[in-house]
Amino acid sequence: MELAKDLLLVTGRIVTIFPLLLVMGLVMGRRSIGELPVFDFLVVLALGAVVGADIADPEIEHIPTGYAIIFIGLMQRIVSLLVIKYKTFGKWITFKPTVVISNGNLIVSNLHQVRYSIDNILQMLREKDIFHMEEVELAILEANGRLTVHKSPLKASVTVEDLGLTKTDQSIAYPLILEGNVSKRVLEYVNKDEAWLDEQLIARGLQSEDIFYASIDENLKLHISQPTLDTIPPIEH
Repeated sequence: MELAKDLLLVTGRIVTIFPLLLVMGLVMGRRSIGELPVFDFLVVLALGAVVGADIADPEIEHIPTGYAIIFIGLMQRIVSLLVIKYKTFGKWITFKPTVVISNGNLIVSNLHQVRYSIDNILQMLREKDIFHMEEVELAILEANGRLTVHKSPLKASVTVEDLGLTKTDQSIAYPLILEGNVSKRVLEYVNKDEAWLDEQLIARGLQSEDIFYASIDENLKLHISQPTLDTIPPIEH
């Protein structure tokens, strides 16, 4: 009998709590999960914790839970308005856009600042069908964690029909050196050895240990990310 009472209580809480969540979701505004800034993401986590505890434990009083949901939703709304009105306040509670690639070169200091690895960036580029870093004029890691990429004008997509040309295959660039470590598998794949690579690097006045990132394609085109840049585009909003 006690179990049936608890189940009925939980059912009643679900029926009453979800309409309240829906209303607060509409008040908070339309935004996909992938676009949530840090504060809004914390709001979602807090709402989930409050609602989950209320539904799972019949001994928790229901009215304070409803109050908590309303207060959290209103707080999010107030913070959103403050972010719109005061730009400085918005910078305090969220991440700013960060340039991670400029003119085909990785910005190492910015990668360390946002705690992203080369593998993270390479994966995000592949998701955008970019396999040659030198194609990227500018790549920005947005506040929501997504990567925005602007291709170099010379590398922008143009259909062969537009130019009236015969389509040729473009080889894929493979990561050859990551943080000073040479991939022997990639060298074997392109039928070269470390002696050949050393010769190429010496001709450029470089050593593999000093290279943060380098790639090579099947045509043996070697791209080396420059370690330092004189200027970084000032993307702050």
